[in-house]
Amino acid sequence: MASTPFTAPPPAASASGQPVAHLRERLRAGFGLLGPRHPRHTLSVAELDTLSLPVGDDGVVVGVNAEGQPAVLGVNRATPFDILLIGGLWTTQVLALRAAATGARVAVETGRPAHWAQVVQAVGGGQSGMTVHDVGRVPPQGASATAPVLVIRDCGMRPPRGRVVSAPWQSVLTLLPYLSPLAPRLMRQARLVGVQRVSPDESVEIGRVTGLPRREYDALPTLADGVTLWCTERDRQYVMTQPTDVEAGLLGTPRRMD
Repeated sequence: MASTPFTAPPPAASASGQPVAHLRERLRAGFGLLGPRHPRHTLSVAELDTLSLPVGDDGVVVGVNAEGQPAVLGVNRATPFDILLIGGLWTTQVLALRAAATGARVAVETGRPAHWAQVVQAVGGGQSGMTVHDVGRVPPQGASATAPVLVIRDCGMRPPRGRVVSAPWQSVLTLLPYLSPLAPRLMRQARLVGVQRVSPDESVEIGRVTGLPRREYDALPTLADGVTLWCTERDRQYVMTQPTDVEAGLLGTPRRMD
């Protein structure tokens, strides 16, 4: 029987028309498969200055600054962080809602739990939301990098020393409705101090303790509702806190008095 000559088939080709053997070589070399072809995106040197990326700190957007840019407060930190707010309950509750929205658990120590009931209901109680505790009764929170905690101390003009203090991944915000004899010590201990509208006498004392220039503390009695002067050792920034529609429906409009 005559043998039929055997002819080798042509090299298999991929969908892109490239021989399979060639693609195997590309894979061995680490280049991977050929993808779709797109034109290159190029910029001239003059156009590079037009590029900008809105990269900043991460955390809670507390409002907008004088330039209309978002002001961000990083409350979830790997180091202890104490905040003092001399201001109103409205701003504190907005910060609590926004901190919870970032994934932090919020523990509220307060002598007026009824004022926090609707906020707790909105966030959801339990270990993954917001809890309210009597003054001096906040249990250990077990804060960690995967479960950061914000402790809010709404304990009146003379808050007692807290059982739960700031720690890694556990920030503490203390609310003072007005200046009190404890305020100077709390201002010196805090890494961040927020001041809303106060009386002229209070503004002078705040300026003395924090080292504010006179033009800064003279403006404190004239601040509008929702405006806070946030101060650190090196920086000062006026911030307007504007509620979202949901926050306005829950808490109402910005106000200094409660």
